[in-house]
Amino acid sequence: MFKKIVLLAATAALLSGVAQAQEKPLLNASFDVARETFAAINPKFQAYWKKETGQDLKIDQSFAGTSRQAQDIMQGKKVDVVTFNQVTDIDILAKRGLVRKDWQKAFPNNSSPYYSTIAFLVRKGNPKNIHTWDDVVRSDVKVVFPNPKTSGNARYTYLAAWLYANEKYKGDEAKTKEFVGKLLHNVVNFPTGGRGATVAFAQNNQGDALLTFESEVINIAKSDEFKAGGYEIVVPPVSVLAEFPVAVVDKVVDEKGTRKVATAYLNYEYSREIQLLLTTFNYRVNHPDVAKVVADKYPKVRLIDPTKVLGSWDDIQATHFSSGGVLDQLLAKRH
Repeated sequence: MFKKIVLLAATAALLSGVAQAQEKPLLNASFDVARETFAAINPKFQAYWKKETGQDLKIDQSFAGTSRQAQDIMQGKKVDVVTFNQVTDIDILAKRGLVRKDWQKAFPNNSSPYYSTIAFLVRKGNPKNIHTWDDVVRSDVKVVFPNPKTSGNARYTYLAAWLYANEKYKGDEAKTKEFVGKLLHNVVNFPTGGRGATVAFAQNNQGDALLTFESEVINIAKSDEFKAGGYEIVVPPVSVLAEFPVAVVDKVVDEKGTRKVATAYLNYEYSREIQLLLTTFNYRVNHPDVAKVVADKYPKVRLIDPTKVLGSWDDIQATHFSSGGVLDQLLAKRH
């Protein structure tokens, strides 16, 4: 009888250990406006993982401006994977030894499963007649977008304006700085992340235009929550290529023993099913079949890759976004 009890106890302990291994949660740190996207992706991956391994998986989520997320990870937050909207915020993790240095080679398309650009959401009837980047720097226009110091979303807005002005003024840096300075001067609210900017514009009635990812602009305009506002979508004819990079946080997954599931989770974003799902949230994708299916869904826009004009992301970070860089200089002139 005693042996039977010991055997049952040992079996229970073994099963408990297996259950714990299966239930070890995966933590995904993502950008502020990705809540609904991952609310749709995660259950699908959990079902996939259960089918493939027989294991139940808990996925925890963290949403905030990606620079803030990166800071939290550097300060010890145990994040397994990052699904960011800015290369520089993963690069800084790589420089700290948290992510492999060649992380962009780990997954297809420079480890960017999907992409977008910066567009404008304007009020019903577009009363300020806003259509291009020239319109959002006019003195009679007020805009809302997140703070580029904390938000990858906002840094793309800054870069989109810079790249447009750089072309317009044929590389004249003084005129380009003046143009971007006017945009920053027109900002009436600088929330830390994209969702805060949406609330400021759509719920608090601030500004004439919200500048954010095209995907977020379309989602707001078509959502039941905001449809009554009659907001209109404006995609300028020229804007920035905004890639959404992903990476496994190597130091954390090796500590937690979650590398296999973390890698599978990010690979899953490239599957046809999820690529198609991403387009329902109005992201653009590289999957050739899916891209062809949804080709007519998106406005025509010429996208400029920042690295083709301004150098590497390290160069862009050092010149524009480091302490005392061009962004800081222009922000100082707002006051």
